[in-house]
Amino acid sequence: MISILILTLNEELNLPACLESVKWSDDIVVLDDGSDDQTVAIAERFGARVIHHSAGGERPQREYSLRNIPFKYPWVYNPDADEVTPPDLRDEMLAVVSDPARAEVAYRVRFKNMFMGRWIRHSSLYPTWVVRLFRPEALLLERETNLTYRVSGATGYLQRHFLHFSFNKGFSAWFEKHNRYSSAEAREALKVLGSSRVRECESSKVGELEAGCNRQVTVSSGIDWRGLVALHDPARKRKALKALAWHLPCRASLVFCYLYFFRMGFLDGVAGWRYCRMRAIYEYMIDLKVLELRRREKGLPV
Repeated sequence: MISILILTLNEELNLPACLESVKWSDDIVVLDDGSDDQTVAIAERFGARVIHHSAGGERPQREYSLRNIPFKYPWVYNPDADEVTPPDLRDEMLAVVSDPARAEVAYRVRFKNMFMGRWIRHSSLYPTWVVRLFRPEALLLERETNLTYRVSGATGYLQRHFLHFSFNKGFSAWFEKHNRYSSAEAREALKVLGSSRVRECESSKVGELEAGCNRQVTVSSGIDWRGLVALHDPARKRKALKALAWHLPCRASLVFCYLYFFRMGFLDGVAGWRYCRMRAIYEYMIDLKVLELRRREKGLPV
């Protein structure tokens, strides 16, 4: 069998459908970060094991979930509260974890992003592969936001999908979340763009300069050029494309054109048009915050 792990914070709108879709497991763990709505009551009504813990952010909360929760089974499926797991994905997961001949310690899954009552297949950069099924001891977290997992061992790819209802809480909630995300993404962007600086202090020898010199060193992450053509590693290719995109001018407009025209988002109808516009707004928010951070580094007003 498979244990279920769901991280929550005020998810009363999303949680019932999520829990209904994973009730086939007899070990459902809801790790709650201090919800003040009906989230905990809903989880208990579904028979979930509720753990109350606040780690002060998404990354430390997820790290806590991987290292400190005693799961009943070695395999864990980790849907977000706004995700629904169809029966065909359930059956595929149960099949792979039951096969002793498999060497994989984690599996990536594609999802169908749902918006305004339809799957926006073209606008949403489908397929995007995310780690959802794993052995907890095999994962390490990377990045500050839009977290990614580094897997210590073989990684497989499942063929079925889950459904992602990221707009269930409404547009206000979407913009509030992406306002937070854009701040963290701006900090990540500066690392890629080589504008993150660290100070080094070197002790001086007798008779030389005093200890505590403030020599600034520029740190640059670079671009994974080989990753751009990594056809058999979608996760690496997506990461490389994202790093490259930080160096392009007029990024927000380019993102809209890429999603709506090159990726044929227009085939998603009015929903696709609106989604592409919102994605462009998000990217522009990131660009503005990168500009803000750079000006503050130089002591300039915003």
